[in-house]
Amino acid sequence: MNPASARLVWAVETLEVRPADRLLEVGCGQGVAVSLVCERLRTGRIHAIDRSAAMIAQARRRNREHLASGRATLEAVSLEDADFGGARFDKVFAVNVELLRKDPARSLDALRAVLGPRGALYLFHQPPLEAKVRPWAEATPRTLEAHGYTVRDVRVKDLKPVSAVCVHAVLSPRAR
Repeated sequence: MNPASARLVWAVETLEVRPADRLLEVGCGQGVAVSLVCERLRTGRIHAIDRSAAMIAQARRRNREHLASGRATLEAVSLEDADFGGARFDKVFAVNVELLRKDPARSLDALRAVLGPRGALYLFHQPPLEAKVRPWAEATPRTLEAHGYTVRDVRVKDLKPVSAVCVHAVLSPRAR
């Protein structure tokens, strides 16, 4: 299994997708995680976005049957420009997407608006160097907590060529 596939398999396993979950993937790339999530859904749905129209085109080809079944929808748009029409999600996740780098307040406000009452945020990251794993795993929870989220856990998975991290958070009660 290639490193990117291993990372995405671990991410979807970590999400513990239930058959009726409503999920949002930010930065879906070629739609590999969308496929893995859809295999676990029955009445649930995943909406995936990516700012690259080329990536969305590839994701659409990969997920034709999931799109046709209504389990998946794909959209070429950035998180900050997306209009989810009032939809709320049980689980929101991003894999190797720098949501917190440029304008964390704006990104986290956009996510706050779409998280359901018991919704959870999962940020996954596999940096290019092992030396960057720990700093990301320490900085990300601080940023989330500074913007109204409560970190539930931080998981590190030994993958090749570099470990991957998941920061799992929910909205703080005062931020809902």
